[in-house]
Parts: sequence; structure tokens; C-alpha cells
Amino acid sequence: MSETIIVIGSNGQIGTELVIELRAIYGEDCVIACDIRRPDYDIKHTGPFEFVNVLEKKTLKNIFQKYKPTQVYLLAALLSATGEQNPELAWDLNMNGLLNVLNFALDYKTARVYWPSSIAVFGPNSPQIQAPQYCIMDPNTVYGISKLAGERWCEYYFQKKGLDVRSIRYPGLISWKAAPGGGTTDYAVHIFHNALKKNSYTCFLAPETELPMMYMDDAIRGTIELMNAPAANISIRASYNLAGMSFTPQILTAEIKKHLPNFAISYTKPDARQAIADSWPKSIDDSHAQKDWNWKPKFDLSKMTQEMLNNLKK
Repeated sequence: MSETIIVIGSNGQIGTELVIELRAIYGEDCVIACDIRRPDYDIKHTGPFEFVNVLEKKTLKNIFQKYKPTQVYLLAALLSATGEQNPELAWDLNMNGLLNVLNFALDYKTARVYWPSSIAVFGPNSPQIQAPQYCIMDPNTVYGISKLAGERWCEYYFQKKGLDVRSIRYPGLISWKAAPGGGTTDYAVHIFHNALKKNSYTCFLAPETELPMMYMDDAIRGTIELMNAPAANISIRASYNLAGMSFTPQILTAEIKKHLPNFAISYTKPDARQAIADSWPKSIDDSHAQKDWNWKPKFDLSKMTQEMLNNLKK
């Protein structure tokens, strides 16, 4: 059976790469990219694109009606740092956008829905080391609150309405292809650009701030692996913990200096993002993902750093 896949929020850091990978797997015409902005990247040249605001029900309904998708990836969201600047908009977009998509997926008998959660669901009282799948979650950002609420909705729609919803709690994502979208972990992308352009970087997090991170290639692969796993294997219908690597700005700097010995980093007075980072775990236990669908990352810090620098130089 052929697939018809809609990716909403296709212009973002994840969507840009996910669309290209899905088109390589399923065919260019089978993957419809959707966003509120015209795409700036490869996706506009390789397949169909539609303007969609996930909060406009009429437009969203027209897309479901036109394409009758078998799979939907909902990536549109306001991230942690950006969300704190406009909490009500962040809640509206992250929550009502999800509910709109879940309801239309039911109406049009969409087989599978993907929605990303985040390590932002954890909070100051969550375990900091190897944060488990199930633990205290007390997020203190509107982004984290909306993601935790969204996880409950996803599980609710599966249990009560039979909708096959799948989700991953992403750590900080690192990519050279698209700009980050206003998250607390964005320094780990900016640092590479500045290392090559200026040979220096001023970090907005303290040097010892350890956070879970993942190279985008692993995130895209893990997402597609989860969506392709047999439904019987999926034991978690809220959102899976997913781990790649953990490091601090200090550790990342040392790795970059192996390639660029003169690279220098300085630290400003930490801004509001420091408090957000301090409320998140330093590392993640993803044993459920390993057991249920054989998840295993391919990139460690050394391999990721080399890939980032080599690709950005090009």
C-alpha cells in the first residue's frame, strides 16, 4: 500500500530534514510539506508544498480532504525560549494545533500520527541523571507544560479513540542544514557556525551546564524507525525518552578545539535560558525505546563534531 504523508511545520529544524528523508523513502509526490511560510530549503524543489496554519481549522480540513493522508507528522510548535516571550501564543499553538490535527486524523481515518515531545517535560524535581521514562515531571516553561499536556492527549486519543499516535521526547538537536528554532539548547548549533566564521563564540549558558543532545541524523532516523515499528511493539503512547549524548559547553569546546586549536569561547552572564537548562536532566534513560523498537544512536560527540564542521565548511 502506498503512503500519503503530510508534514506540518516542514520549514523548521526537524521538518527540513525529515521531509527530504521521507521523500527519498516514499517518493517525492507522496510527501506534502506544509508550513505558514514559504520554504527556503530543498523541500520547495522536490515535491508538493501547501500553506497551512495549524490553528486555522478550515485550511487544515481542506488539506486532509485533498490528500487523505495515511500519515501525519505535526512539527509546528513554539519552542522553550521563544515560548517564554509569548506564553499564551505558545500554549495556543502547541495545544490547540495538536488537538486540531488529532481530530481531523480521526475524521479522515489517518493511520498514524507523529507528534514530538521534548525533554522540556522534565522539571526541577525530576531525576537529573538518567531521567527515567516515568518519574516526577514538573516543567516550569509553557513549552514544557504544553508538551506534557500534549503527551496526555496523545495517550488519551489512543486509549479512548483508537488513534495510532506516536511520539519521542527529543533532547537538544544539532544540525548543520537548518537554523535552530529558539530553544534552550541552540548554543550547540550556534557554536559551530561561530567557530568557523569568527573562531570565537560567546555562550549564553554556563560552562558546566550539561544537557542531553542528539545529532539530527539520529533524530530523523529514530523518528522514522518509530513510525515504521509494528503497532504491537509500541508500549508507550505518551512519548518515548530518546538519548544520544550528553555534554557541557566546556566539553563541546574541547572537542571543537581538536579541529580548530585557536577557537576561543567566552561566557556572558547567563540569561533566562540558563534557568530553563538547570531545570532539565543532564542525561536520559531510553531503555524502553531500545527494548520496544531497537533504538540505538549512531553519533557520539566526536563523530557529530567532525560531521558538523566538515559540512558547514562546504
